[in-house]
Amino acid sequence: MTNKHPKTRHPDTTVGNVLSPWPRDGEAARESRRRFLRQMTGMGGALATGLLPGMARAEGFAVAHGYQPAYPAEFMQFQYVNAAAPRDGELALAVFGTFDSLNPFVLKGLAAAGTNNLLFDTLVVRAWDEPFSVYGLLADRLEVAEDGLSATFRIHPAARFVDGRPVTAGDVVFSFETLVGESAHPRYRYYWVDVEGAQALDERHVRFRFKRRNPELHLIIGELPVMSRDALESVEFADHSRAPLPGSGPYVVESVNFGRDIRYRRRDDYWARDLGVRQGMFNFRELTFKYYKDETVALEAFKAGEFDVQHETNSKRWARAYNGQAFSEGKIRRREIPHQNNAGMQGFAMNTRRALFADRRVRRALNLAFDFHWSNIHLFYGQYRRCESYFSNSELACDGLPTGKERALLEPFRAQLPAALFERPHTVPFAPTPGIQRRNLVEAQRLLHEAGWDLHDGMLRNADGEPFAFDIMLAQKGFERIVAPYAYSLRRLGIDVSYRTIDVALYQRRMNRFEFDMTVVSFGQSQSPGNELREMFGSESAHREGSRNYCGVDHPAVDAMIDAVIYAADRESLVTACRALDRVLLWDEYLIPNWYSGAHRVAWWNRLAYHDEPLPKYFNAMDWILQTWWQTRAEPQTGPVVNDVTHYSKE
Repeated sequence: MTNKHPKTRHPDTTVGNVLSPWPRDGEAARESRRRFLRQMTGMGGALATGLLPGMARAEGFAVAHGYQPAYPAEFMQFQYVNAAAPRDGELALAVFGTFDSLNPFVLKGLAAAGTNNLLFDTLVVRAWDEPFSVYGLLADRLEVAEDGLSATFRIHPAARFVDGRPVTAGDVVFSFETLVGESAHPRYRYYWVDVEGAQALDERHVRFRFKRRNPELHLIIGELPVMSRDALESVEFADHSRAPLPGSGPYVVESVNFGRDIRYRRRDDYWARDLGVRQGMFNFRELTFKYYKDETVALEAFKAGEFDVQHETNSKRWARAYNGQAFSEGKIRRREIPHQNNAGMQGFAMNTRRALFADRRVRRALNLAFDFHWSNIHLFYGQYRRCESYFSNSELACDGLPTGKERALLEPFRAQLPAALFERPHTVPFAPTPGIQRRNLVEAQRLLHEAGWDLHDGMLRNADGEPFAFDIMLAQKGFERIVAPYAYSLRRLGIDVSYRTIDVALYQRRMNRFEFDMTVVSFGQSQSPGNELREMFGSESAHREGSRNYCGVDHPAVDAMIDAVIYAADRESLVTACRALDRVLLWDEYLIPNWYSGAHRVAWWNRLAYHDEPLPKYFNAMDWILQTWWQTRAEPQTGPVVNDVTHYSKE
């Protein structure tokens, strides 16, 4: 495959106050850079592939899924960054909620923003313009055994923790064993359930053994955050929450005001600052996260200049509240920034552990009661598309009837699946007119009757006279206006429904313990799903505290489809398995699908800048801002500007 990314000459000998190890101009610069990279054994490029006896070539990407890495072994930077960005200035961001911990790896407490991705490096990093290729960070070489049952990483010789100690294979083993142990959050041992163990071969080589062949497992384990064994092996990890954990990442904690704000300072001695995977990244000298418990207050604080960037998730605020003098004078800019992310699924999740939601007919009836079309016009200003798949906005979404290999995956479970799954495509209810919505409510009433629920004195009751009543738990006040018309439709069916917004800390505790009837959940998906699906929908996670299986999915067909995704031999098999999984989840009606947008809504004070040609394809907005934006040295622009937004109306 021809590389589409030409090597980019480093524009200056210095970037900010960081000295580059190669000359400034011409072919001499490029050759010096190549020599430097070769001497450092491919650091910052696609993972090196020198082979040991009995090893198969490992090319640093998901070979089994049919992708070639977009960058060569000696690439200078990702294309979506500006390697010449000034490395100075400060960035303040807002966070909704609170925090009481600096340990992001345990179930206890709420960890502060940035305590994972700013403090800890991983063995490999992903590129945001590829579905799932990885490049070396703490590791400068990766070798996969011919039988696929082990992978060996070599630690970069320059890798250092914040205290100056070298990162060793022993630190990697310690980190893995800590995170899959009882003291860490259970999601880690579940995510790496197919990793049998880790062994330090010497100071720089660590080998992971796998229980079974998995085409992506060497890439997944490469995302392990590495902690210092010397600093942590004598402490009780689960209780280590009020002091920062020592890592090898680009920042250190400067100050903490628990529940209010946390401030980070970039390390002048960050070991990876000159790697290709770090050029043009982490450009701010200081980073501050300020916590707000009310989103309206946060927006007004943004307009007043208390923080610098606002990633807006509320359609009404985006359409109506981003105005004022700072906008008209061009001091604040705003833009809808397109992406190609797999939108996954957001919805009103029903807790099927509750007897009330155990019947699929009841769940379908509640789905029929939601009028997305009305909400999109009157509440969302036409800004959204309906989620019609657990892999919305991607090729992984099911379509039509199951045929060929997809049908073959599903056939062994025919008796445990709705017969209609094999007979007609699944449809998410849609009502473009009031008449159609009335028909949907009539169908919902019929399904509820079949499930044993009938109207008595205006209230829906079962044969024992028990009312159909439940609560919708919310964490954001802004969702109340969205839930209100849905609750009205449910009451028309005789359902006693209430909704309320609770404190974020309490909300998180109740989510961890599955103590809710219905709530809003979001299942984000990557372009190449894998082990994380077990955490979202696997039977083992359905009753494990702290998992993301909020709906309580416990279905053998789902488990089998997840395994088919994880162990897919090629991209075609992965797509087929994802579509089969999607079909099973949709037909079981675990949630009422919500909506998604194909763009990030971002507003910022114009002293900031970002690289916009090209933009990354698959990216989280806040990670993109943290890692690639910078504070411009130019005088801030003033005067009216045309903001790059889509204008909506209710027509």
